[in-house]
Amino acid sequence: MEESLHPVPASDVLELAEACVNLLRQQELTVTTAESCTGGLLSSHLVDVPGVSEVFQEGYITYSNKAKRRLINVSKATLKKYGAVSRQTAREMAIGAVFAANADISVSVTGIAGPDGGSEEKPVGLVFIGCYMNDQVTVEEHRFSGKRAEIRMQAVYAALRLLYATLRENLE
Repeated sequence: MEESLHPVPASDVLELAEACVNLLRQQELTVTTAESCTGGLLSSHLVDVPGVSEVFQEGYITYSNKAKRRLINVSKATLKKYGAVSRQTAREMAIGAVFAANADISVSVTGIAGPDGGSEEKPVGLVFIGCYMNDQVTVEEHRFSGKRAEIRMQAVYAALRLLYATLRENLE
């Protein structure tokens, strides 16, 4: 689990998004996103990169549990047992999105951006990020701080970092 306490500069996010898109293009891979608390912000940052249409065809904003079930096949049992903000849900979101989009790699984000909705067990700033590639899923747990927009941007940056690391790992 990582903690991030500082706002992420927009230039850093764009630079990382560009690096991800370049690696995807080099490896001739496609990516999809499944987002809850980021509400499309991750997809938006990828789409800011010229040439992204070669590697990104669709993303899913699955804010509600119904959308998670209907669009990307997250099981009702998982949502009931672990909740929408959980390692298990992030994992199922990543798997469901990659197959729904017929992509090579997927990134999922689910969390509590605040300022409300947190609890002692699941505080505001708790975010799970999943990445699926080659039948393997990595899920990271993060605890971000700041205002809602800052937490969402930190989640986007962390999701891009995980995507980049997964792509780099695939090169070897």
